Amino acid sequence: MPSIRKETIIDRPPEQVWDAVRDVGAFHLRLVPGYTQNTLLDGNERTLILPNGDAVRELIVSVDDESRRMVFAVKEGRLPLVHHNASFQVLPHGDRGSIFVWVTDFLPETLSADIQAQTDRVSAVIKHTIENAN
Repeated sequence: MPSIRKETIIDRPPEQVWDAVRDVGAFHLRLVPGYTQNTLLDGNERTLILPNGDAVRELIVSVDDESRRMVFAVKEGRLPLVHHNASFQVLPHGDRGSIFVWVTDFLPETLSADIQAQTDRVSAVIKHTIENAN
């Protein structure tokens, strides 16, 4: 099974980055404004509404404040996934920064290039959004 790991340095304290990541109902506001238009929560299920009207349904598996780690799985989306499981984790970096770690395991392997491109693009949006938050 392919696994993609993306580490992004964010010039903000881990507490600030984690506060945005753990707010699973505000994904469209706090992490990826413009990339995702809205976020709907129904229990542990999250639906991301994309600007073109498409939706991605996810299961929020875990939000662990102690390890600053959030785990989710795509149940239905724009890509023909057979399996998807991912985690966001926030680690300290230096005196005031953070490392945002995104790990995604998925099938089929033929989606590797698409998922790598999406991970790179979305990580850059997350970094920009958090570093420019008030």
